[in-house]
Amino acid sequence: MSAYVIRSGDRAAFLAGLRELVDFLTANPAVVVPRHATVALLVDASDSAGRREGVECVATPLGVSTEDLGQGYFDARREFGPITYVVVAIPPKERQ
Repeated sequence: MSAYVIRSGDRAAFLAGLRELVDFLTANPAVVVPRHATVALLVDASDSAGRREGVECVATPLGVSTEDLGQGYFDARREFGPITYVVVAIPPKERQ
């Protein structure tokens, strides 16, 4: 068992929701879109090594590196035009 948990959802439902959003925005050009948007995954782990491992698990298939932000925080991100896909590991509350 891994030392981390990635808070993810139903992949098929997420992709269907993205397609529904694209279809809606395409059909309704009067609806304003954001300049930049972010989709985030959160990694939960009690120790720094587990948090890093969780981020690396997502970073590898994204083709990006994991960044150590210091104080127990890690992230990895990839941009798709104005949309950023990011995975973030935040230390437990008592370490924040």
